[in-house]
Amino acid sequence: MNNFYLYSVNCSEHLSHPSTLSARKRLIDIVGAIVGLIITLIVAIPVAIVTFIHDPNTILYSQIRCGLNGKTFRMWKFRSMVVDADKLKHLVENQAKGHIFKSVDDPRITSVGKFLRRTSLDELPQFWNVLLGDMSLVGTRPPTLDEVSHYDLHHWDRLRVKPGMTGEWQANGRSSITDFETIVKMDIDYQNKWSVTYDLSLIIKTIWVVLKKTGAY
Repeated sequence: MNNFYLYSVNCSEHLSHPSTLSARKRLIDIVGAIVGLIITLIVAIPVAIVTFIHDPNTILYSQIRCGLNGKTFRMWKFRSMVVDADKLKHLVENQAKGHIFKSVDDPRITSVGKFLRRTSLDELPQFWNVLLGDMSLVGTRPPTLDEVSHYDLHHWDRLRVKPGMTGEWQANGRSSITDFETIVKMDIDYQNKWSVTYDLSLIIKTIWVVLKKTGAY
């Protein structure tokens, strides 16, 4: 990861985005995470029952992702794929362009997982990551290690803010956006437009998009 090394060397305090220093943003994250975790605990019961009936195994899935300035953390989700799906990734065609992986009708997704993804319920455990401070309610999509290993230097600019449960591209297209460079541009636009008020507007817009099940697979 030579690019990671170069970025780390050049990453200093002056690169910090204002959102990472905002006490109001962090307060909203904490309050939102607490409310979200209460909802997650309630939802976890039926999710666990249905998952166990269709695919007896753990209901949670975790993966190492890259967060603020490339710092790694363990991200949590409700499991929507078969166990050891990461080991089968090479068998699935990547239908996205650039350093991101997306596939319509990914065969690794379980029948329960399809419902969880369409409704975004699989994302609920990430409220724990928000409470810990590894993520924010609003930010960038947290990339995987293999995605980051291929980053060019300008791609690292998207990681100047915390990864978010939602963000610019999630609220304005979700999985229908398959070009990585478009996602990078949207992440940079978010940084330029950022304010607490703008975060709240994206949260409201995301709730509406999720309820309509727009652009999810």
